[in-house]
Order: sequence, then structure tokens, then C-alpha cells
Amino acid sequence: MEYPILYSFIRCPYAMRARMALKLTNTKCEIREVRLNNKPKQMIDKSPKGTVPVLVLQKEVIDESNDIIEWALSSNNIFDGNIDHDQMDLTNNLIELFDSKFKYNLDRYKYATRYENVNKDKHKKECLEILINLENVISNEGWILGSKINKLDISILPFIRQFRIADIEWFDKQNTIQGVQKILFNFLNSNLFKEVMHKYDVWEENAKPQFFPYINMSKNR
Repeated sequence: MEYPILYSFIRCPYAMRARMALKLTNTKCEIREVRLNNKPKQMIDKSPKGTVPVLVLQKEVIDESNDIIEWALSSNNIFDGNIDHDQMDLTNNLIELFDSKFKYNLDRYKYATRYENVNKDKHKKECLEILINLENVISNEGWILGSKINKLDISILPFIRQFRIADIEWFDKQNTIQGVQKILFNFLNSNLFKEVMHKYDVWEENAKPQFFPYINMSKNR
């Protein structure tokens, strides 16, 4: 059987959310872990823009994380019924907000040296303001909009995780985002997060294929 091929980088939040969608929908694929500073020609040939994730199917290539999520859900929508109908627009709007404004400010805060004339603290404050506003919709049931994981969770929590990593001590002391902190810690301690963060060897041509989701065969003996 020929499986889809997923080019991925373990710490990339876009690749992370694609892996979560594939894991939650029980979609098996060959995973090719790449180095972002040495991307394989095979990946560039399939997706010249050179960013991860890239999902190579028999008849098409999907190289946007949101599109990979939608492709995975098209055959097994495990989120169906997890939120109310009137929360769907909220979900899409928040994903767009984090993909645009939050990510813009996150990059200029966490990777300030890559940009010219950047006020790191200003961008940090912009990210915090977005999280403070997110507090207004957060549930007390484990995930952002309720007791069940939703597309919103897998789409934005990887970026909130990045924001925290930039200054963990500071983030954990912020009393204006306690709901966000609680949801994030639930995510970081979940089996889902641990499974999608399994460390794979960097892919090399002619190496033995590696598969996602990872199965620890020793546990099945």
C-alpha cells in the first residue's frame, strides 16, 4: 500500500497542527522530517515555496496546513458536533486572527534579530492583548470551546506554545490569561501532543521509511 508522504519539521507550529489532524483522523502516512536549513530537493520539487508541512498524495500536493486539516477532515470529520453551529464562525475568525496578526507579532517578538527596527516589547504586548481577548471565549471544560477538542485547539495552541517558550517564566506569571494557561497546559500534557512530538530521524534518500503516527512496537508485545 502506498501511503501519503508528509514533509514535516517537529517544532514548526504549522506542521504540528497538520500532524494533529492526521493523528486524530487516523491517517497513516510516511513522514519525512526535514532540516529547514537543508530542505531536500524532493520536497522542493513537489512544493517550490519550500515551507512545511507538505502532504504529497497520489494525484495532488497540499502545502498549506489549513488545507491539510480540511483534507484529513473530509474523510473523517472527528470534530463534527464538538461545537455549536454558532461557534463555527468564531472558530474560523480566531484561526484567521492567529494566522495573521498573532503570528506577525509573534515572529517579531520571538525572532526580533531577524527584522530591522523592531520593538520587541511592542510585539510581545500585541500578542498578550490577543490572548487576553481570547479569555472572553474560553470554556472551563478542558479545551478552548468546550470539553472536546476542536479544530480551533489544534490550529492555534501550537502558536500559543511558541509564545510561551519565548519567555516561560514571564508567561506563566501572567494573571490576565489564566484560562489560556490552563488550556495550554492541558494541551501540553495530553497524549495527543506527546504523540505528535515524537522525534523522527531526519529523512535521507534511500533510508528506511518512517511512519506517522508513531507506533511503539515494544508496547504491543
